[in-house]
Order: sequence, then C-alpha cells, then structure tokens
Amino acid sequence: MGDVVNLNRFRKTRERAERAKEAEANRARFGRTKAEKERDRKEAERSTQTLDGHRLDDKN
Repeated sequence: MGDVVNLNRFRKTRERAERAKEAEANRARFGRTKAEKERDRKEAERSTQTLDGHRLDDKN
C-alpha cells in the first residue's frame, strides 16, 4: 500500500506558496521609497529628453 496523503495539508501548502509569490510581486511593485520612485521618474524623463533631442526632423 502507498502512503496516506493529507490533501488539506497539500492544498494549504500550495495556497501559502501562491500567496508568498504574490506578496513578493507586490513588494517589488509598491515597496519602493519615495527617493527610489523620484529617481526612476527622473531617469525616465532624462531618457525621453535624450531620445527626443536626437530625433531627426525630415521637413523637405
């Protein structure tokens, strides 16, 4: 005979792992300091300005 498996324990373990995975994603998305958000915003703005500054205008 095989070993007896507690399905509730398996289900709870799986759900716990899913919640931990979702929590990790939320920490990465929302768990940033104000300084980090400001740095990223300025970096994106600088990148956009650089790209726009190197754009070639074809007005012939």
